[in-house]
Amino acid sequence: MKFSVSYSTPAYGTDPDRLIRFARHAEACGFEGLYVPEHLALYKGASFGGYELPADLPYGDPLELLTFVAGATERLLLGTAVLLLPYHHPAQLAKRLATVDVLSQGRMRLLTVGVGSLPGEARAMGIDFASRGRRADEAIDVLRLLWSGAHVSYAGEFFEFENVSSFPHPSAPLPIHVGGSSRAAARRAGARGDGYFPGGALTPAERAAQWDLVRTTSGRDDLEYTRWASVDLTAEAVAAYAAEGVTRLVITSADLADLTSFAERLIQA
Repeated sequence: MKFSVSYSTPAYGTDPDRLIRFARHAEACGFEGLYVPEHLALYKGASFGGYELPADLPYGDPLELLTFVAGATERLLLGTAVLLLPYHHPAQLAKRLATVDVLSQGRMRLLTVGVGSLPGEARAMGIDFASRGRRADEAIDVLRLLWSGAHVSYAGEFFEFENVSSFPHPSAPLPIHVGGSSRAAARRAGARGDGYFPGGALTPAERAAQWDLVRTTSGRDDLEYTRWASVDLTAEAVAAYAAEGVTRLVITSADLADLTSFAERLIQA
């Protein structure tokens, strides 16, 4: 089992010293990577999972945060959970992601993308909310195409270009994991992703059904399966996750003592 941590600027703030202390401590404890979330535009009445999101939550730009973390760490992998793919142009995003990967010496390995759930955020970004899933599908294809070589062309519903090149390329093929809590997300993960990172308050039966949908859609046996987990996790609980096919667990806690205790129990033991 692999173990990573999440750092949420809406919860913990954007103090740079605190972020770096957290990242360096997680690295010293032996955690594999660090994830950050994304929202680009919040508004009054925006809600997720039945909870209203205050419009003044300090969501930092995920790739800027990860670049900052990369400069202060040595081996910690960099992740998003999730980057809202439909709200980024893939030609620009391809260059940004590849640049972070190159500057971090190949550590942009935990990219997880989603389609977003806030209609007002889509409107603020000038994106049709109803078609964001199809837009995300094309964006994944465009990212991989731009990273694959030079003088490439594409013609789709949302993006079109001829004989263009985007450099730098990632230091190695960049995995793209898909996040979400719907069967559409599971199908996207199976059809286009290298892994699945479900969220939401899903029942055990629905989680199992979605993971089965990912595997049957993909036809692959090398997909990664990432899940959120409690900082109070036990070895028995880890074994239960593994039995479900989970390959990575991500915990959330701002308390460095929590990270130390977790690592002593489950990473360093």
